[in-house]
Amino acid sequence: MSNGQPKFSLNDLAGNPHDFPTDKASLICFVKEDCETCNTAAPVLEALHKTYGSKVNVLLISQSGDANNAFAQRHHLSMPVLDDQSCKTAFEWGIESVPSVFWIDEKGAITSQFEGFIRVDWETLAADMKTQTALPLAQIDWASLPKWRPGCGSKHLDPEVYDKLRAEADGSPIRARRIDIASSDDVMEFMFDQGFSDGLPLVPPTPERVMRMLGGTHRDPQDVVATVPPNMGVATVEKIAINAVMAGCKPEYLPVVIAAVEAVCTDEFNIHGVTATTMGAAPVMVINGPIREKIGMNMKLGALGAGNRANATIGRALRLVVRNVGGASAGGVERSTLGNPMKFTMCFAEWEERSPWPALHVERGFKPEDSVVTVFAMTGGPVHIVDQKSREPDQIAGSLGYGLEGVFLPQMRSLPVDALLVVCPEHIDTMMREGDYSKDRLRRRIQEVTKQPLSEAHVDNTLGTGTATQSNGDTPTVSKFASTDYIHIVVAGSEAGKFSSAFHGWVTGAAGSVSVSKKIDLG
Repeated sequence: MSNGQPKFSLNDLAGNPHDFPTDKASLICFVKEDCETCNTAAPVLEALHKTYGSKVNVLLISQSGDANNAFAQRHHLSMPVLDDQSCKTAFEWGIESVPSVFWIDEKGAITSQFEGFIRVDWETLAADMKTQTALPLAQIDWASLPKWRPGCGSKHLDPEVYDKLRAEADGSPIRARRIDIASSDDVMEFMFDQGFSDGLPLVPPTPERVMRMLGGTHRDPQDVVATVPPNMGVATVEKIAINAVMAGCKPEYLPVVIAAVEAVCTDEFNIHGVTATTMGAAPVMVINGPIREKIGMNMKLGALGAGNRANATIGRALRLVVRNVGGASAGGVERSTLGNPMKFTMCFAEWEERSPWPALHVERGFKPEDSVVTVFAMTGGPVHIVDQKSREPDQIAGSLGYGLEGVFLPQMRSLPVDALLVVCPEHIDTMMREGDYSKDRLRRRIQEVTKQPLSEAHVDNTLGTGTATQSNGDTPTVSKFASTDYIHIVVAGSEAGKFSSAFHGWVTGAAGSVSVSKKIDLG
């Protein structure tokens, strides 16, 4: 637009800034290194710069980034080559093709403007510059140049680049590529077809929904939260928000999802191994702290099941990030033999107020007022442990221990494998009837009741797997778990019903996964 081309300040190859507008006339040309027509125009621009550069700003704006130097050296350019790798200036100037030439007088008015290489346009430009500057006509061998050659599309018109620039221009923080589908297409079916889904319908992540989701965190949308295996995709806050929208989250859930992504993408948790193992491991999330009540998480009736939006969608959002950002889709890197329903979602809150024990996050070194997500790699569960008749504390504790015998296989003993025990309120009340029954006492009781002679865990004609081969001599006794450190305990469930549950772990340690806790950043 005349008398109003957008301002810019761009650096040349030496890092020196060049501003527009100035008090001098300007010849400005937009190019990119891999455009044949731009390479035809470059020597002409250099000749115009050498002839008229003392009185006119001759500026070449290149979109080629690292290739700008090669372009300048190829044509022995002494004129300023300015870096517009982001294409922001090209976007703001409305460039459609390169080369795109603007001859602008000292007042900022466009005297002439053209695209591509039409020889007569360039000859007219040279004549106009001669008249404007009262300098001799530039010496250019016009006969050696083509009469006409079309330009190339400006780099910023690439849909991925253009959508980012458009979002910036509109004041939006969204940078992700926008996908437009035909008006006759079904959005839900399109997302299934593109492989975005876990097998259930998704909420379309429109810009408006993503913007609302981003309102749930104080963090910049382009902050990098984690690098997500197996494809090492970069999970920005924005990309996590997009998947949270698809999962059905509310904006206030987003900080929990972000913390969960941070947790599973640590080396300790090893989400690559958790995803790829044929054993079918999946993340199980336990939420602690004030965030539970703030976002309405379920920790009581049906805490491990369906019916609560926060529980269901937070767990699902984590899985979608691992799938859509990390590339862990079933049949690809994810090679679970049977699969696992927890691969859809598994997230619940601990009922800290009903527990007589320190909450999980406090045990792990956090303050009671901190909001924390803890992730475990689990292959099975929740598996019910039923005891409706025991009335003594050690009886209930013993039942919980026997309920854990099935982790992997009863004959497999001294396992260095995590188990997550979810104790229901009625079982808690029985354990507490004679006074304090600590978590450590419960862990010791589990190890006590599961203790067996190692000879009982042998391999024989009945069972081809176990902890030891058959022995005729005296053998030591071993408990189910290698130590009490592998037994994690939380409280959840309704006031009625003597049914606790357990999640069975994968491989705990450096060769597998270690549970990780992350504080939720609430700003």
